[in-house]
Amino acid sequence: MNLIDKDKKYVWHPFTQMKDWMEEDIIVVDRAEGVWLYDIDGNKYMDGVSSLWVNVFGHRKKEIDDAILRQLEKMAHSTFLGLSHPAAIELAEKLVRIIPSGLEKVFYSDNGSSAMEIALKMAYQYWQQKEGGRFASRKKFIKFTGAYHGDTIGSVSLGGMDLFHKIYKPLLFDSFTAPYPYSYRFNKSGCDCAQYCLSELESILKSNPDEIAAVVIEPEVQGADGMIMTPPGYMAGLQKLVREYGTLLICDEVATGFGRTGEMFACDIEGITPDIMTVAKSVTGGYLPLAATLTTEEVFSAFLGDYAEKKTFFHGHTYTANPLACAAAIANLDIYENENLLDNVKERSKEASTILKKFNQLEHVGDIRQKGLMIGIELVKDKNTKEDYSWEDKTGIKVIKEARKHQVIIRPLGNVIVLMPPMCISSEELNHLIEATYESILKVTQN
Repeated sequence: MNLIDKDKKYVWHPFTQMKDWMEEDIIVVDRAEGVWLYDIDGNKYMDGVSSLWVNVFGHRKKEIDDAILRQLEKMAHSTFLGLSHPAAIELAEKLVRIIPSGLEKVFYSDNGSSAMEIALKMAYQYWQQKEGGRFASRKKFIKFTGAYHGDTIGSVSLGGMDLFHKIYKPLLFDSFTAPYPYSYRFNKSGCDCAQYCLSELESILKSNPDEIAAVVIEPEVQGADGMIMTPPGYMAGLQKLVREYGTLLICDEVATGFGRTGEMFACDIEGITPDIMTVAKSVTGGYLPLAATLTTEEVFSAFLGDYAEKKTFFHGHTYTANPLACAAAIANLDIYENENLLDNVKERSKEASTILKKFNQLEHVGDIRQKGLMIGIELVKDKNTKEDYSWEDKTGIKVIKEARKHQVIIRPLGNVIVLMPPMCISSEELNHLIEATYESILKVTQN
C-alpha cells in the first residue's frame, strides 16, 4: 500500500470533507525549501498560505534549524510547572520588548486556541478576585460577528461563524455580540460602517456596565471569516470605548502578529494597548507549536496572594514553554532584527497592491482586501448585486485546485481566496503567486 492509500485508510484531516478526500488526488508533501513545497513525486508548489499562516522566513531557515539542534543537545522538554529553563526566560524578555507597551507578563501555551482560553479565564478570574470580588458580576464577554478565535469550547463561545460554530451552540456560554465592520457587505443607508459598528458596541457597553468582563477582538483583520479588514480609525474608537466603560480589552493576534500586516503587531497600526493579547502561529517562524498570552501587571497582580487564598491561576499544559519551541522562537525573533523583515513586507505589500488592481476587471471579483501580506479576494456570482456563489458550487475550492496547475498552494475561506505567503517572499515569487491566482480565478469563473 502506498502513502496516499495509507492516508486515505487511516487519517482524518482537519476542516476536510473526508468523503471528497477519498475520491480526490491528494498531495503528500515530502520536503520544503524557502517558499516552496515538494511532494513525494518531486513536484514543487509555492507555499501561498505560509503553511496556514505560520511560516515567516521560508522553510529550512538555517538559523532556526541550528537553534533547535543546539537546544536538542541540551534538553528536548521539561515541565514548566514549578520549574523554569533559559530559553523560556529569554524568550519572555524578547516578547515583552516588542509587544505593545504595558504588557509585561508572559503565560505560555502551545496553540492559538489555548492562548485564547487562557485569556478568557484570566479576564474572568481577574474580576472575581479584584478588590475582594467587588466586581464579581463581570462574567460576560463581548464578541463580534464573524469572529474566529479557535476550536476549543471557550474560544468557540466567542466565535461568530455559523459554519464552524452553530452546531456546538448548546455547549457554549452566552456572550454579547457586536457587529464587526465588514465594509463591503455593509448595507445601512446613510451610515458610516465604522461609526455604526462603534455605536452598536457602545450600546452594549452602556446597557450592561456591570456585566462585561472584556471585549474580545481580532484587531484590524478578521482572518477566518474571509480577511475582513477594519476601516481606519475603528480600532482607536473601540479602544476609547473600552477605556471609557472600564472593561478589559483582549486582542487576538494569533494570525496578525509578527509582521503580517506590515507592522510587528496589528495593534501597532493605531497604537492599541490591550490588557491581554494572544500570539501564536508565526512566533516560532512556522517551526514548532508555541503560543503566549500576554498581560499587564495590573491583571497579574489580582492573582497574587497567600497560598491559602487560592488566587493561583490553575491552568497549564504538559508542553507549556517547550524548550525546543522556545529556542526556535528566539532564533526567529533574532532574524527579525538582523534582516529587516518588515521592510520586505512593506515593499512586497506595495507591489501586491499594484498587481491586485487588475483583479477588479474580473467579472466575478467583488472585493479585494489587503493589509500588508494578508490578502483576501472575494468572489461573487453577480458583481452588481454582490450575490454569493452557493456553498454547493465549491467555487473557492475549484480556484485553489486550478492554482495547483500553476505550482501554487492556496486555500479558500468559502468564496474568499486567501493569499498569505511567507514574509520573506521575493518580488518575482510574489508576482508568480498573484498571477497564478488571477489565471485560476479567470479560468474557473468564466466557465
